[in-house]
Amino acid sequence: MTAPTPPAAVPDPAAPEAATRPVGPEHPAHPAYPSYPQYPSYPPRRRAPVFTMGDLLGAVSVLSLVSLLGLPLAWVWSRLAPPQRSLVQEGGALAALPPESQHRFDDLAIFLLLGLAAGVLCGVGVWMLRQRRGPLALLGLTAGSLVAAWLAMRTGVSFADGRFAEAVRVAAPGSVVAVAPRLESGWVVVAQPLAAALTYGVAAAVNGLDDLGRRLS
Repeated sequence: MTAPTPPAAVPDPAAPEAATRPVGPEHPAHPAYPSYPQYPSYPPRRRAPVFTMGDLLGAVSVLSLVSLLGLPLAWVWSRLAPPQRSLVQEGGALAALPPESQHRFDDLAIFLLLGLAAGVLCGVGVWMLRQRRGPLALLGLTAGSLVAAWLAMRTGVSFADGRFAEAVRVAAPGSVVAVAPRLESGWVVVAQPLAAALTYGVAAAVNGLDDLGRRLS
């Protein structure tokens, strides 16, 4: 009497497919289980630093160079600002003539316009330094523009005094002399750094590149 043949094993539909799938190099041409190439693994990419020592030195250089712009700016203002004609009184006191008092605003307006123009030019010039683009260059530009405007204000008044001081000193009472222009508000120094920062910021916004185009240099 022969033993009964055991029934064939029926695969369990609930069993995971990975338990019955053949794996390994012994099934390279199986149509149901194609083999995929093995790609090498690379180490994680190192993040670039926010700024380098070269960027810091570049920002200091920008600050120094932009600050020196205050000297020619002061000389130009001392030549363009109109003097105020005044009457010399007894004891050397000066009384400004009524129409000439408007030149106080003219002196401020000329300094303001010169500061705005210098700020735009400095912003464009620093932006052209492609390898130093970044936040440190912007900080150096803004700080240098502020120092340049302060230097132009102080030095420009001194230059103007040197032009008209002698004529006022030797003037006789009752005569009309030209008095050196004055800057009666210190807030004019903010025009140049604001214009420089705005120009640099607009250029960076229009650029649209992650590294501001530094790698293209």
